[in-house]
Amino acid sequence: MPGENLSRDEAQERAALLSVDGYEVFLDLRSAIGGSDQEPRTFRSVTTIRFRSAEPGAASFADLIAPSVTAVSLNGRDLDPSEVFDGTRITLEDLAAENELVVDAQCAYSRTGEGMHRFVDPEDGEVYLYTQYEPADSRRVFANFEQPDLKAPFRFEVQAPEGWTAWSNGSGELADGVWKFAETKPISTYITAVVAGPYHYVTDSYSRTFDDGTTLEIPLGALCRKGLAKYFDADDVFLVTKQGLDFFHDNFDYPYPFGKYDQAFVPEYNLGAMENPGCVTFREEYIFRGKVTRASYERRANVILHEMAHMWFGDLVTMRWWDDLWLKESFADFMGTFSMVEATRFTNGWTTFANNRKAWAYRADQLPSTHPVTADIRDLEDAKLNFDGITYAKGASVLKQLVAYAGRDAFLEGARRYFKRHAYGNTRLGDLLSVLEETSGRDMAAWSQAWLQTAGVNSLTPQVLLNAEGRITELSVLQEAAESHPELRPHRVAVGLYRRSPAGELTRYARAELDVEGPRTVVSELAGEEAPDLVLVNDDDLTYCKIRF
Repeated sequence: MPGENLSRDEAQERAALLSVDGYEVFLDLRSAIGGSDQEPRTFRSVTTIRFRSAEPGAASFADLIAPSVTAVSLNGRDLDPSEVFDGTRITLEDLAAENELVVDAQCAYSRTGEGMHRFVDPEDGEVYLYTQYEPADSRRVFANFEQPDLKAPFRFEVQAPEGWTAWSNGSGELADGVWKFAETKPISTYITAVVAGPYHYVTDSYSRTFDDGTTLEIPLGALCRKGLAKYFDADDVFLVTKQGLDFFHDNFDYPYPFGKYDQAFVPEYNLGAMENPGCVTFREEYIFRGKVTRASYERRANVILHEMAHMWFGDLVTMRWWDDLWLKESFADFMGTFSMVEATRFTNGWTTFANNRKAWAYRADQLPSTHPVTADIRDLEDAKLNFDGITYAKGASVLKQLVAYAGRDAFLEGARRYFKRHAYGNTRLGDLLSVLEETSGRDMAAWSQAWLQTAGVNSLTPQVLLNAEGRITELSVLQEAAESHPELRPHRVAVGLYRRSPAGELTRYARAELDVEGPRTVVSELAGEEAPDLVLVNDDDLTYCKIRF
């Protein structure tokens, strides 16, 4: 009995056997209101999955975590739920080349942020629902193949209590008492979403005309529970959203692919936010009930743009398995700050990044629990432990170094090729490295080995020799590594020379950018400069390292 876990080996075997053509999911959420909370609440979930098997006659399984299953049908053949459902999996035997699975189940509402979360507002008694799935909790809401590389289009229908509105990844409309949503593009199970309740909803729109004359129109929405409506500054949320969409369209050369763009600020949220395409969810603490600092608005803008970056890095192109979680999280963490600095009013974002995100990475990377950015994720239990300071903050810091190492233009051109080659598909580390090698001319395999597949942080120290006239005869950078993680990495760094003014201010008067490799690298460009009061090795914070003075 595997329980709720799923191993990488099982996922690889299932992906080799199955391909999914589409899902139709019906959820009856009318049980969310009324009645007593003394007994566990459940809702009806009916899922139809159309899928193919590469080996007719083979066996596999679907994933579902539910209190009970009412009926299971495979290719028109009724199966006994008590025989095929063990609480977490539905056994599927004697598969045909083309299959249709129908599962009618009673799924449970959650108070833990896993699956379909149900919140009762203590002020007015209103009930609010939303889903949260990463890494593998959509199986708590509907039957599916719960792994990121079995992508498929999804079509959701939601029957909600009267007076409620429902949202999902696609645009929706109410017909005959049921919210019916447009079919999605092929996406992974963990980024599907449903939000339902008497939410306060504000709308706007984004328009972009491209060089070829085509125009993209994106309906925008922002929602929160009614009790927070008087505090909700949706105009600022929309401003940052539009600035972000402009930035990513300018740099990615791939139009936003998921139709509408709703952003739901929801209660009791376990995370900062989640990148569900077309229906992003955020913790409602990003709605400020009083005066807050500029840093709070900057943090919110960064999260909005982090999730928007996921529309390309993670949603359009998705990692094959959780080993390559960095392919989405590290990139989104980096692109959130990159876009914020260049497209919004928060132009000092890299300073915040260095002081907050990077500091988190440095701490995590010097603990016994550190691990390479690309971790060995054997199963879902491993995956749950990998959403940490290494995957997010060190990964983003390493990507900032990668941009310096490969060059900004080469990095962005690599991203553009990556999206176009792998749109709606799944990738591994090598798929991204290959396009970056094309665009930069750098040996990305060696770079990856040093930066992504080893743990620990290097130290860089300047060494200065002066002549009798007080000028530099030689300036070198010494690199060291901890005994526990002895890898010396290639660093693209800037070395700045600073002098102190009579007023005590430091002013940079010379700067060189170069590759530091091995234990000692000579900075020949700065020979002959006047003696500095300060040598700053990692000037402009291009690389990920500790610096010594």
